[in-house]
Amino acid sequence: MGVHILAMLEVCREMPCTSEFIAGSVNTNSVVIRRILGMLKKAGLVKTTLGRKGAELLKRPEEITLLDVYRAVGADDGTVLDVHTETNPFCPVGANIQTALGGTVHAVQALLEAELSTRTVADIVSGIRQRMK
Repeated sequence: MGVHILAMLEVCREMPCTSEFIAGSVNTNSVVIRRILGMLKKAGLVKTTLGRKGAELLKRPEEITLLDVYRAVGADDGTVLDVHTETNPFCPVGANIQTALGGTVHAVQALLEAELSTRTVADIVSGIRQRMK
């Protein structure tokens, strides 16, 4: 949803982008959009204004990587995979699963972040505009 919101702000930059307007595109409640806009604002990616103006980008789309967005709205601990930590320590699987998965989880996270760092909101907007023609 974070990328969707940022793409909307760029594609529709000549229009007022209120949370209600964006929510119509995302097909969710405007409260959800305001929560995500708050995260994007905290990350320095958008500026919000109460009323008709709505939100706007603080950076050019080519300056915002998908990794920036992921970090702004991603998981609380910054990982895409969650390893359950409340396992049974008396079970041979439960006692060892976190350690066994640890390397894989870290490798997948590193690959994800490396790929996201190569893509920008401008890439997404370009794809949207091509499909709009």
